[in-house]
Amino acid sequence: MLKPKYLKIKDFDRRKYLETFQLIKKHNLNTVCLSANCPNRYHCFSNGTATFMILGRYCTRNCRYCDIENKKPEELDEQEPVNLALAIKKLNLDYVVITSVTRDDLKDGGSNHFVDCINEVRKINDCKIEILIPDFLGKKSSLDNLIQVRPEIINHNIETVKELFSKLRPQGDYSKSISLLKNIKNSNADIITKSGLMVGLGETKNQLLNTLKDLKRAKVDIITIGQYLAPSNKHAKIEKYYSEEEFLELKNIAKELGFKKVISGPLVRSSYKAKEAYEKVANT
Repeated sequence: MLKPKYLKIKDFDRRKYLETFQLIKKHNLNTVCLSANCPNRYHCFSNGTATFMILGRYCTRNCRYCDIENKKPEELDEQEPVNLALAIKKLNLDYVVITSVTRDDLKDGGSNHFVDCINEVRKINDCKIEILIPDFLGKKSSLDNLIQVRPEIINHNIETVKELFSKLRPQGDYSKSISLLKNIKNSNADIITKSGLMVGLGETKNQLLNTLKDLKRAKVDIITIGQYLAPSNKHAKIEKYYSEEEFLELKNIAKELGFKKVISGPLVRSSYKAKEAYEKVANT
């Protein structure tokens, strides 16, 4: 199956890309951009933006679409919150996305470390914070920790349709993910919620529609929809490349369902145009 031309990475500022790359390495930080081999990392780094990944480099789960390594997790880096805050300061960011690997080995799933990072960032930075979180094994206490510090956006990606969940996310649970998103709004209706979907993994249009309806019932505000790109031949294979017209159709369907902001396109990932999406929803 030939990759469509519209998936080709466009030109980017190599000097600025290297500056951001070196700053991240200097402060011993991880990014999902590099760890998950995101196709947008060249564009984002060259614009001085990145999605920071906390809680180490290794994940306790082994999702079939993800390129982050599944190994025994490292000890928590106690200096990570401070180093993260300093890097954000040097990059002069006014909008930050913080995500993590999944840490099922930790009692709280790492939620207290998320809180420490948010608090340290706010000490020396005046910026909006979006967090992209795992499911914390459905533990409401872990979610409540994060709701209490009120990040501007809490994102949890559903990733795929219900029918493919057990195959692609065998350690996850579709219902728990939907409930997590619903619980955010039930606890604090002012926090903007967000989720993301990949397409091209073998889902049907009707399955996509039902998943979008489930997300809307959970009162999700922002949805991102992008093309799945297999990191290697050991990962789940690409079943279909969606056309640009099909992404537009999915965008229109999601808008008709009532999502406040929909970002849909071949290279879209959950943090793509994150600041613009936040501003759109926050100002409505």
